Amino acid sequence: MRTRFTELFEIDHPLMQGGMQWVGRAELVAAVANAGALGCITALTQPTPEALAAEIAHCRELTDRPFGVNLTILPSITPPPYAEYRQAIVESGVKIVETAGANPAEHLAHLQPAGVKVIHKATSVRHALKAESLGVDAVSIDGFECAGHPGEDDVPGLILIAAAASRVRIPMIASGGIADARGLVAALALGADGANMGTRFMCTVESPIHQRIKQQIVANDERATNLIFRSLGNTARVARNGVSDEVVQRLADGGAFADVRELVAGRRGAKVYETGDPEHGIWWAGQSQGLIDDIPTVAALVARIVGESEKLIAGRLAAIVS
Repeated sequence: MRTRFTELFEIDHPLMQGGMQWVGRAELVAAVANAGALGCITALTQPTPEALAAEIAHCRELTDRPFGVNLTILPSITPPPYAEYRQAIVESGVKIVETAGANPAEHLAHLQPAGVKVIHKATSVRHALKAESLGVDAVSIDGFECAGHPGEDDVPGLILIAAAASRVRIPMIASGGIADARGLVAALALGADGANMGTRFMCTVESPIHQRIKQQIVANDERATNLIFRSLGNTARVARNGVSDEVVQRLADGGAFADVRELVAGRRGAKVYETGDPEHGIWWAGQSQGLIDDIPTVAALVARIVGESEKLIAGRLAAIVS
């Protein structure tokens, strides 16, 4: 399965594991890379730029295949030193970066002269086109089903991917709601050059989160998410639990960020993954939970998705047109 995405980033399969806070660590990223897909270390999971450099070095000990680093800039209780993280990426010799959140222009000015290829994640066609005009090498288009920040337009992937493919000229990756071969084949049919999966890669053997959280993802269905921060113009999709229910209620009652600040603190979310208590804080998960029913190794998952995709394309779909 060769696409512009696999050719540009020198990988075997049109699959990507994008940045996930507290999850995108070396062991998972290396497993994805070794399976022939593109994995991304999450820069801000590391507490300092120096720790990020060490994590990149550790990943290189585990794989000799291409991998990237995600650098997301979003509203934060305590904004990190983004420029220092960016410099750590450049000095570590990483050649692929996924940017997200704010306009990537500032990053491009530093990354591309260092030979770094940049994928920018967008949640709308207009933002994807803006990133393309700035000179990014590829875009990732995030449908409303995704975990994390789906934007404020509420456009599902079935429409958003096709709409973006009609106008974006550079390689484009589809993201949000994809967890199996059916999603990958659908993304390719809609005009994407590959697919990005987050929640699905969370639920693998190599994922660095507690086994009970993986089991919770398997148990959850497609309804088990909440949209928080809607009234604040910074919508985020997270797993549904008592904490996210409370956040939704407080904001619906007219509350401000200060009224939910302690509930959404990142340290509480990190503890969810560490302790396995799904009710301890806010944690990220998309609607694709409803498509996940096992916890395979990354290698087995990628092989299954690629193999089933080939069968779908050459078998069922070919039979329909013949």
